[in-house]
Amino acid sequence: MKVLRGAIAEVARLARENGLKHLVLLSGRGEPRAQQAEAALQQSGVPWTVVRASWFNQNFSEGHLLDGVLAGEIALPAGDVPEPFIDADDIAEVVVAALTDRRHLGKLYEVTGPRALTFAQAASEIAAAAGRPIQYRQVTPEEFAAGLRPHLPADIIALMLELFTVVLDGRNSAVAHGVEAALGRPARDFSDYARRTAATGVWRR
Repeated sequence: MKVLRGAIAEVARLARENGLKHLVLLSGRGEPRAQQAEAALQQSGVPWTVVRASWFNQNFSEGHLLDGVLAGEIALPAGDVPEPFIDADDIAEVVVAALTDRRHLGKLYEVTGPRALTFAQAASEIAAAAGRPIQYRQVTPEEFAAGLRPHLPADIIALMLELFTVVLDGRNSAVAHGVEAALGRPARDFSDYARRTAATGVWRR
């Protein structure tokens, strides 16, 4: 926690020394270490905006969940806790707005999608859009970690376990309205993301 906070404080120091007029920090919802980093930026004296995001839709098509989608089974220790997945395109538009309009200085935008889905529901929506069976399977944290060890370093596995066993405990299930507050329009829905992504062919086996 101290390392991350110190890194953000150092970035802010360099920004201040080099005359940067605004920093935008992409942060994580319900993550204590991320909020420590937010505090470091807010206390730095550099004008700031914080964009605090839920889980990204694109984790299913560009991130660590793609292999499971392609295999037809997303195996995670996530249970039936709902998450209001956010489209990364919405995050990008909020960040661009923050960097180009001084009205966003000193604002913290908590951004989510417009509704919360469990991972099983997300898998079902992806399956419908992709036109093939894709299911969610609950596994224990130990099983999840064992499957990752041949592919990832221990610190990344520990971070992912923290996300599933600590952050994904229901604390972030409520929908937030940061996209609408920043952009004046609703956030994109997960079903729109699923249809748009399926059309690219990325989920074809």
